[in-house]
Amino acid sequence: MFEMNHFESIGIRLASPEIIKGWSHGEVKKPETINYRTLKPERDGLFCERIFGPQKDWECHCGKYKKVRYKGIICDRCGVEVTRSKVRRERLGHIELAAPVSHIWYFRGIPSRMGLILDITPRNLERVLYFGAYVVIDSGTTDLIKNAIIDEREYRDTVEKYGKNAFVAKMGAEAVKILLRQIDIDALASNLREDFANSTGQKKARIIKRLEVVEAFKKSGNKPEWMILDVLPVLPPELRPMVQLDGGRFATSDLNDLYRRVINRNNRLSKLLQLGAPEIIVRNEKRMLQEAVDALIDNGRRGRPVTGASSRALKSLSDMLKGKQGRFRQNLLGKRVDYSGRSVIVVGPELKMHQCGLPKEMALELFKPFVMKRLVADGFAQHIKTAKRLVERASDHVWDILEDVIKDHPVMLNRAPTLHRLGIQAFEPILVEGRAIKLHPLVCTAFNADFDGDQMAVHVPLSAEAQAEARFLMLSSNNLLKPQDGKPVTVPTQDMILGCYYLTIEKPDEKGENMVFSSIDEAIMAYDDHHLELHASIRVRMTREVNGKSYTGLVKSTLGRFIFNEIIPQDLGYVDRTVSGNELLLECDFLVGKKKLEDVISRAIRIHGIGQTAILLDNIKSLGYKYSTRGGISIGIEDMIVPDIKEKMIKEAEDKVEHVTKMYQRGMLDEDGRYRAVISIWNETTDAITEELKKNLGPYNPIKMMSDSGARGQINQIKQLAGMRGNMSDTSGKTIEIPIKSNLREGMNVLEFFISSHGARKALSDTALKTADSGYLTRRLVDVAQDVIISEEDCGTDDFTYIKELAVVANDKKDVIKTLSERLAGRYTSEPILHPGTGEVLIGKNELITQDIANAIEASGLTKVKIRSVFDCRSSRGVCSHCYGVNLATGETTIGGEAVGIMAAQSIGEPGTQLTMRTFHTGGIASGDDITQGLPRVEELFEARKPKGQAIISEIDGVVRIEDGSKRKKEIVITAAESEESELGIEEKRYVVPYSSTIKVTNGDFVEAGDLLTDGTVNPQEIMKIKGVRGVQKYIISEVIKVYKSGGVTINDKHIEIITRQMMRKVRIDDPGDTSLMTGSMVDMFDFEAENVAAEAKGMEMAKGKRTLLGITKASLATDSFLSAASFQETTRVLTDAAVKGKIDPLYGLKENVIIGKLIPAGTGMSRYRNITAVPVIPENRELIANPFRDEASDEPVTAEAQAE
Repeated sequence: MFEMNHFESIGIRLASPEIIKGWSHGEVKKPETINYRTLKPERDGLFCERIFGPQKDWECHCGKYKKVRYKGIICDRCGVEVTRSKVRRERLGHIELAAPVSHIWYFRGIPSRMGLILDITPRNLERVLYFGAYVVIDSGTTDLIKNAIIDEREYRDTVEKYGKNAFVAKMGAEAVKILLRQIDIDALASNLREDFANSTGQKKARIIKRLEVVEAFKKSGNKPEWMILDVLPVLPPELRPMVQLDGGRFATSDLNDLYRRVINRNNRLSKLLQLGAPEIIVRNEKRMLQEAVDALIDNGRRGRPVTGASSRALKSLSDMLKGKQGRFRQNLLGKRVDYSGRSVIVVGPELKMHQCGLPKEMALELFKPFVMKRLVADGFAQHIKTAKRLVERASDHVWDILEDVIKDHPVMLNRAPTLHRLGIQAFEPILVEGRAIKLHPLVCTAFNADFDGDQMAVHVPLSAEAQAEARFLMLSSNNLLKPQDGKPVTVPTQDMILGCYYLTIEKPDEKGENMVFSSIDEAIMAYDDHHLELHASIRVRMTREVNGKSYTGLVKSTLGRFIFNEIIPQDLGYVDRTVSGNELLLECDFLVGKKKLEDVISRAIRIHGIGQTAILLDNIKSLGYKYSTRGGISIGIEDMIVPDIKEKMIKEAEDKVEHVTKMYQRGMLDEDGRYRAVISIWNETTDAITEELKKNLGPYNPIKMMSDSGARGQINQIKQLAGMRGNMSDTSGKTIEIPIKSNLREGMNVLEFFISSHGARKALSDTALKTADSGYLTRRLVDVAQDVIISEEDCGTDDFTYIKELAVVANDKKDVIKTLSERLAGRYTSEPILHPGTGEVLIGKNELITQDIANAIEASGLTKVKIRSVFDCRSSRGVCSHCYGVNLATGETTIGGEAVGIMAAQSIGEPGTQLTMRTFHTGGIASGDDITQGLPRVEELFEARKPKGQAIISEIDGVVRIEDGSKRKKEIVITAAESEESELGIEEKRYVVPYSSTIKVTNGDFVEAGDLLTDGTVNPQEIMKIKGVRGVQKYIISEVIKVYKSGGVTINDKHIEIITRQMMRKVRIDDPGDTSLMTGSMVDMFDFEAENVAAEAKGMEMAKGKRTLLGITKASLATDSFLSAASFQETTRVLTDAAVKGKIDPLYGLKENVIIGKLIPAGTGMSRYRNITAVPVIPENRELIANPFRDEASDEPVTAEAQAE
């Protein structure tokens, strides 16, 4: 076969019988597979060597020709070509069918392509194909209509009335084939266009569907009759293998059974036709052949599936492609690699940030080829075979060579599930004893790894390019930032935080307080000699040079803080060094907890860059571990101090509950009111006890220190340890009104234990479900955005998006979700931004807004700013660097080729597991509608679904009036504002409010179009209708951010922008004008514009269309790439559609290139990076010096010996 590496695109279309025969290497005539005595393939059978090639390399069937020297010869005895056995993976055969058979994809798919082109309903078509009715092919002299379906009785009556030769009506696929062959595609298309102009309603919709199919055949050059098969291709035998099991039995692929049935029925039909059997018998056999071919192509699509032993449905060709185990997802997108290993991970606190510990045995196996090469090169072995033996024996110098080989050769570590780009990182391997991989503690957060038995996989990048990419792009010390929000991901955790916290505590009245030292070293000496405690406030003489000027003086702080500041850069901006007298102060003269550490690291990255910060992190890690060990902070049961006042508080609460119960019994409260009151009483009591507990725990209580520093545990957990556990919720999420009055130190009674176990069980099952749901959401997001790549630096657009702070106002209280500066940082301006007070230019046009500038803009009092955004980008493929802004994972401007779409999908999908699963009850039992939150809400937004409990929104600006309607319903009437009335010609709009909804407006309120009139969630399609594209874009972004914020996750706007842009890329054509577009079809907005520009240039009528909002699943399936869509979902439907339309996949995205085995067109795989050639640089003024060791006559370099002579 020719090497398939150089092609720009890949197409798919229907195959004609001639093409199928062209592929084939011979006809399969017998249903036999192999001879059970000789175990060799039967001639002309399903495994025939003459058709498919030899089973052994360079050996024919009969054994006359063996060895490679006979390559290409066809044996005169058995007819088998002498070649490699791997041709059995690629050579097809064929079966000549005795009667035409329809292809089930084209007649059974939705919509039925055959039915639409013939204008016959699928049900009637089925009757014809399976010999249940006749179809009229030529009405002749009768009163029948062409293409009419008539049953047996009508047929007989017509024959009796007019005679057999007066008309032609047939059954089965051959009848349909004749009809399809008679179709004149061009004429049919123009007829349908005429009919379309003169029809309405249902008829018009049907014509659009038919026209789409007819146009597809017209454009693709496919012939309709090719949907009927005369020749059936046979898959190469290696793709449907047959293997011998231990007991002499054989295991075979289901396809062989299905092919056998087809061949058996086909041969029987041929015989019957030769014998001239009665029509009814032939007809039955033809129907059985049709069913056999249907089962082979798509088993179970029509009728009951064909089953094998143990009544399991056989896997047909369609099943081989479909689903997670199908060809697309299992093999083409799920490639397996060589040179990999996996093992349990253990912590390696002694490692540097960029290192990992690799077990010696594993390293030897992984780097075997490299070690063998070195053994030969260094003369330890004469050839590769002896080198291999040496490696297997693991002799002493092998270990030395291994150590040398792995130096500067990074390896990649991966922890499943790989939810974001930080799930695979590169490290420099260090050989370790034992069999576990050692992992640096600071990268655990990125991998979401812990050491309770997690396993990780190791992969070795082989080529120099792969090694370079691993070292520069994937090395863990270069990946300190989270792609979600650009914050550091390598923040010290647990012991490290605790150590730094302990080190920076200041305690009054400690040993050595107010002592004065001449240097830090002297202070440390005093500490080592037990004259001084870490936490005592002391004064130390410090000397520092600032801008060439030397400052000396006494600085007051604790010894711990002096030690901590030795590793911290002293220019992070905590101390204003411009103020006189501040030159010597410590940068971090405060108690350091988790939040502070995170801030220190953020500042270090911003000021000193990633390389220096990696060193700082290692130093903080070492210091943290050292002093958490010195501190010896542990938990004892005595540290859980139960407040003395607890008993009294619980007694008071019980009295209050009793009072509420009495009120309920007297009828002064309803059930709902009583329930709420009881829950409220217990919540208040729990909170009060928690407050007491906080006062009780001293500042140096170990549990309090752990919680305050952020090392482990929250006040909520301490409350359960030493306060009271409070109210629990049952399995439905409703709060149980009996509280747990005990805490975990006192222990619970049986009832309390029982109550508390509901929640625990629910949490576990929720987690399992959530993981699957979150994974599926990520998969859909990746699919919709996978081809969004940074394609150019600047698209040059003048469009802009307004950005303002994101806040929610509830009960006159403003809750800011994202500040203006947070939303601005890392974006480009679309015009100069001026200070509203002074008029000075804060930043010019098309410039990058850094964090400092963003803070300055916010401080200036501006409330909204025009910026470049992904929504406005004019790049037809991908987005441009300026519209996207900064790459959050590196903190630098994005460079061409960055796969920002995948990054966006991962950033939204990865924290999905942290969101809630449930739909919460609002307060009590009967509260009307539940509000969808958490993961289901994100899914609802991205799928653009109609939400449950939909709110009514106003379609116009105007004044509200509320009226009573019938059946306890209310009506909201909005009287239009003056401007609206003149524009739209609407005086008022009426909305009927269902009884269960709560009205959010009052009489006389002024509302704008798009404002909510009732409680609930808005349908994004409604917003699109009322507020247009901008409105719905803003809505989706703010809603998604709100959901994540409630789960404690921040996500940068640009990730959601990318997904939303992909959801809104399509335009639905209302009127095609004079363009080649089709009414009702969906086109990419850039293609739509291009068509219109071309039409305008020719003076033709332009097309009209509306931007549509598609859910992510629909948008993924509507992509230009059929390979990407087929590997996503509904494989058979996508491929059927693509084949009929003769689609060509331009291979722009990532998935389609992975599928066909090319480098992805992103990162270093982009063509602009790959077509680089190295040219030797010669300075202009220097001539090439002739080689003195070159013999001019022979033009061969002279050897050193000849030189010596």
